[in-house]
Amino acid sequence: MSQPTIVDLLRPHIGSDRPGLAFEGQWMTYGEYVQAACDRAAWLLDIRNPGPFHVGVLLDNVAEFPIFYAACALAGATLVGINPTRQGEELERDINFTDCQVIVTEAKYAPLLDGLRLACGADRVFDIDSPGWPETVGMYAGSPFPELDLPPSTTHVLVFTSGTTGAPKAVIVSQGRCARAGASIAGLAGLTPDDVCYQVMPMFHSNALLAGWVPALHAGAAHALRRKFSASNFLPDVRAYGATFANYVGKPLSYVLAQPERDDDADNPLRMCFGNEGADHDLERFAQRFACRVQDSYGSSESGASVGRVPGQPKGSLGKGPEGTCIVHRETMEECPRAQFDEHGRLLNAEEAIGEIVNKNIGSGFEGYYKNAEADAARMRNGWYWSGDLGYMDADGWIYFAGRDSEWLRVDGENFAAAPVERILARYSGVQLAAVYAVPDEEVGDQLMAALQVADPAAFDPPAFDAFLAEQKDLHTKAAPRYVRVTEALPMGHTTKVQKLQLRHEKWLCDERVLWRPRKGAPLREITDDDRALLRAEFEARGRLRELDVL
Repeated sequence: MSQPTIVDLLRPHIGSDRPGLAFEGQWMTYGEYVQAACDRAAWLLDIRNPGPFHVGVLLDNVAEFPIFYAACALAGATLVGINPTRQGEELERDINFTDCQVIVTEAKYAPLLDGLRLACGADRVFDIDSPGWPETVGMYAGSPFPELDLPPSTTHVLVFTSGTTGAPKAVIVSQGRCARAGASIAGLAGLTPDDVCYQVMPMFHSNALLAGWVPALHAGAAHALRRKFSASNFLPDVRAYGATFANYVGKPLSYVLAQPERDDDADNPLRMCFGNEGADHDLERFAQRFACRVQDSYGSSESGASVGRVPGQPKGSLGKGPEGTCIVHRETMEECPRAQFDEHGRLLNAEEAIGEIVNKNIGSGFEGYYKNAEADAARMRNGWYWSGDLGYMDADGWIYFAGRDSEWLRVDGENFAAAPVERILARYSGVQLAAVYAVPDEEVGDQLMAALQVADPAAFDPPAFDAFLAEQKDLHTKAAPRYVRVTEALPMGHTTKVQKLQLRHEKWLCDERVLWRPRKGAPLREITDDDRALLRAEFEARGRLRELDVL
């Protein structure tokens, strides 16, 4: 039997009256969902221009997003998920680099495109909230199911991710890879047509695509959307939609657990949450409080390497990877020695044990980056997939995450590169040099720390710096530093490169002036010894002292 495509997964739902898609209390049957996709596929084929058939989608999690996932698959087009947190020149670059010939957006994001030099032209931007949109799609109402005989290798989606060079890379995701992911996760979760999958992760992200939308499609399960994640609305939505499955990446479990506890929290239909980068401290608590199974894993948008949790694994471990997953020294290309620990679980041989998480199995799912041969070569060296993530392995083969490459960060489940942020911070008057790097978050993932070289650290004005950040329209919405180190001289290596590994190791525990935000959105203020002690206590309470001490 040939490998299935997304088109193959959609075909059985033609005319189905089973629940298919829900948004803001409104339901579509699967038949209506597929028909809406057919109508938009016919429209896309009708307005197609020569060149790459790429459709940029700049939307929240509204019904049109999954409809266009399906429509692009049917038309043989490639959906480009556009990240609305990027603005100005960065947004312009993303759209033009991926050769979008059509852009579908909504009223709240249309202003982000104003003034951009878009290669596709302003007349190729379509606003689903505009009065003309119903008429546009209405012209194609009732279009037949396209039969284009597309191979599984047909590119379905380009997913932006960030690498070490500063410019985001567009990961190629084929229809075949999507279908395989859907089968795998639907099988793991035991999804059936009677399930309802709750989707709150942004649909331009690979987690929403591969761990949410396509597993539901594979199983014939209904898909319930929320425009944006809301911790306070999570449980009410689960109950209202009868949701039995939810996917996540990063901190959502922590945010939901932070809601006031109620005696009836376990009274809900949720069977399973599947995702990655959940905080160790919260996985069991979430499962117990809401009476569901939580399956956390390690993976990436590229699908080149993965590590799965299994029963009985050591606390703090990611789990074990499939055959070929190992920790490799970047320069020697040799596997790193196994980690050694003291009686308190502190890593003793960090310098030699920490290396890059690598998959030596050449059958990995990595399909490459769009128009980026250099990045492809960096990912696939020596025939192996190099994740870009650091880790270490103990004597029994358990893998531990040791941080990300110093040039990129993952904050609230989203990757972005340091270099663009550094360029923005360097605009601030008096900053001679800026270095941006990841430090561990007390719950999960990273926080952004910046080290600024200035002539007089004592004269640095935190309120003025915060005001400057608020004025930078091209600053990523999650890139305002939580920690700021102010110094007369950044540490330099022999090649005059800033020694970010040293900065990451010292974190906020150095002797120089450090400012921080005690909570998200708070103004910068001086960090005190009491603050440092409180932070350490929070890391300890979350079972993350290893991350604090190793990174």
